[in-house]
Amino acid sequence: MTPQYDVIVVGGGHAGCEASVAASKMGSKVLLITMNMHTIGQMSCNPAMGGIAKGQLVREIDALGGFSGMVADQSAIQFRMLNTSKGPAMWSPRTQNDRKLFSEFWRLALESLPNLFFLQDIVTSLLIKEGTVVGVKTALGIEIQSQAVILTNGTFLNGLIHIGEKKTSGGRSAERAATGITEQLQKLGFESGRMKTGTPPRVDGRTLDYSKMEEQPGDDNPSTFSFINTIPLAKQKSCFITYTNAKVHNLIKENLLRSPMYNGQIQTRGPRYCPSIEDKIHRFADKERHQIFVEPEGWNTIQVYVNGLSTSLPYDVQFKILRSIVGFENAAMLCPGYAIEYDYFPPNQLNYTLETQLIQNLYFAGQINGTTGYEEAACQGLMAGINAYRKINHLSPIILKRSDAYIGVLIDDLVGKGTEEPYRMFTSRAEFRILLRQDNADLRLTELGHAIGLAAEDRFEKLCQKKKNIAHILDCLKKWKIKAHEVNPKIEAAGTHLVKETQCAYILLKRPEITLNDLVSLDHDGMLAAYSQETLQQVAIQVKYESYFLKEQELVEKMERLEHYQIPPDFDYTLLKSLSTEASEKLQSKRPATLGQAAGISGVSPSDISILMVYLGR
Repeated sequence: MTPQYDVIVVGGGHAGCEASVAASKMGSKVLLITMNMHTIGQMSCNPAMGGIAKGQLVREIDALGGFSGMVADQSAIQFRMLNTSKGPAMWSPRTQNDRKLFSEFWRLALESLPNLFFLQDIVTSLLIKEGTVVGVKTALGIEIQSQAVILTNGTFLNGLIHIGEKKTSGGRSAERAATGITEQLQKLGFESGRMKTGTPPRVDGRTLDYSKMEEQPGDDNPSTFSFINTIPLAKQKSCFITYTNAKVHNLIKENLLRSPMYNGQIQTRGPRYCPSIEDKIHRFADKERHQIFVEPEGWNTIQVYVNGLSTSLPYDVQFKILRSIVGFENAAMLCPGYAIEYDYFPPNQLNYTLETQLIQNLYFAGQINGTTGYEEAACQGLMAGINAYRKINHLSPIILKRSDAYIGVLIDDLVGKGTEEPYRMFTSRAEFRILLRQDNADLRLTELGHAIGLAAEDRFEKLCQKKKNIAHILDCLKKWKIKAHEVNPKIEAAGTHLVKETQCAYILLKRPEITLNDLVSLDHDGMLAAYSQETLQQVAIQVKYESYFLKEQELVEKMERLEHYQIPPDFDYTLLKSLSTEASEKLQSKRPATLGQAAGISGVSPSDISILMVYLGR
């Protein structure tokens, strides 16, 4: 007789890994079913974590108690903080990773969880009883019972790989597709669609001439993703930058009709913000060149990832393109790039817990919801795991607001607005991004993670100590008086107005030209010497941007009042003749419970919300 589980997670990608972590760490008996135990946590595309807005997601996952940040740190070969020339709301951490080590560390991390079990098999259908999922059936014919199921199938649902005119069934290079689940869900009433993504060719790094490229080293003082237990890199590998050119562009133009995207072979939409090289040349015909990022795939491998050259052109064309790029004149291609089409389910069929509306206790996370990117998938998996555990244990759901986390923004966008193209996170999607910085993810989320049983005690204790340290430093800065003649040399060096009298350090730190390190150098009593750079940086950000934080917090409070104002469930939007036709149709269809939910629906404008507020007496 097969054993029963509390939660079954289908798929061992980034979403599946984090879903398994969350549910098992909180106390559920979890079964992770994957096609291949050796590809758990595999980086199917670029060997990197984080980046613009994505780095914020990784830090939020870590703050809640997930594993992505720690695994990224353990397998990193380079660390960079992006956008440091801009304000701290835009700073975004990114690691270049060893592809093999990343997957290995994920497997080891999962195997360390006593409540987590594994099965190497393929799920072909769900077991449904009276509108509730009660388990799964596998390709081996095994029926396994569970109280909840989380589907994280990635690109494997009826996956179809394209290289030129050649088409093969598969969910990833050299791996078979998954069939059966889409067809069953469609019969149950789910709407499905098709999406496309792609990947570039990999090349032999020994055949590249790096002297012709721009070196892109890591940070001089690298940091980490995780707020605990990881060690910054002592050595790093460089990436490199080169560019396409007129010869490359002409090759692509001449062979455009051999591309599946342009000969009618692929009809689906790909990622808008990570287009194929064919799409770049076609859409941006005025551009003379495009950046190519040359990224090593690990410490001890010759394989190099050619970021920016995603393509599904035929093998022979890809080879010619590579050899036409500066530094790639003698490049040996290890494997070609390809496009992949796969099934997804529009996410407006989900609740904000990521549970499906049609089937109880069934959750979707990752690319099955129309997102693209490891980080977007991982945070969905974490939230699905949290809410699956809480649902079957009769606990209230955890739904992060847009003002709580980028994770909240992502899920609210997906469920409230849906998506017709692969969704990618950007800082511009978050209206409260000054509050949702990468540096304060632990201050925002670790207390919650600890309260729900996901963030460990040592993580919570470190947070409490950090809060005490910040409060103490702020108090010291307000009491510490610095004489004009002490600080003016530093102000003069910055070329700005000198101070004429003694001022407290707190007020001085608000000046753009004064850094906390400047004050540390004037700290003759050693008040700040004992504190970490991370804590000092957090204090500096809080002081310098205090007025911005207060304004944004006021906006959050105003939006929260709007968020919770109830709309009658039987409200007839067709009576409001002033509403736009699109808004009326979508509000009537989606039936939002609150004004906040109504404001999040795609096609509903601020003026439509104003009309609705007036009618409801607000």
